[in-house]
Amino acid sequence: MSADQGHTHNPRRGEGLADGHTRTLIYLPIIHTPADMGAFKRSVARATLEKAGRAGLSRKTAAINKIWTEIEEAIEALDLSYDSVRLYQDGLPVCGREAEIVSELAQSGSRNHQLLLRLMGRGAVLMGTESGDLLVQEYQLAKQSLRGSTPRAAGLAARGRALSDALLKRRDQFIGQRINETLKSGETGILFLGMLHSLERYLQPDVKVIYPLQRPL
Repeated sequence: MSADQGHTHNPRRGEGLADGHTRTLIYLPIIHTPADMGAFKRSVARATLEKAGRAGLSRKTAAINKIWTEIEEAIEALDLSYDSVRLYQDGLPVCGREAEIVSELAQSGSRNHQLLLRLMGRGAVLMGTESGDLLVQEYQLAKQSLRGSTPRAAGLAARGRALSDALLKRRDQFIGQRINETLKSGETGILFLGMLHSLERYLQPDVKVIYPLQRPL
């Protein structure tokens, strides 16, 4: 649904949050840091280093850190009441171990997950957000894409992109349904979601979406 249909909003400070009757979703498009990548951390860093060199890797790291500083500042500026906030996170499965996963990634240096811990400390509720099965499928696709350039890999590249796009759509559908089912009237959700996602179409009309920084790509 487009912004001119009243579904999205770019607020001024302190404006437009849940008023006791509506459901508000603060949508923060994010860029993952190497610390978010888990088993892929070294492979991703190596690929960036090979492509851009040490100077390029340093510039990319600085740019990502700047984005996370802007995200942290944007959340502070909203002046939320965290006892009515739910946290939804890219890559966090509905599994019963959500807080443990966030804690482990925070300890590994993830600014995203360190921020989640701070918000949880203020009273926000962490929500399992994604389908574990779909995340496993994405993990398998990612492993294939990092295996290097071989004739067979090149031949499968187009098919791999199509599978990846279809999987991203299924993930967005699941995340949208998860928010629809768990974000209650009068509550505010904060969604940390990669920039390639396109979630809004799967949200129910009464969920007012706010973009404090920018819309996703």
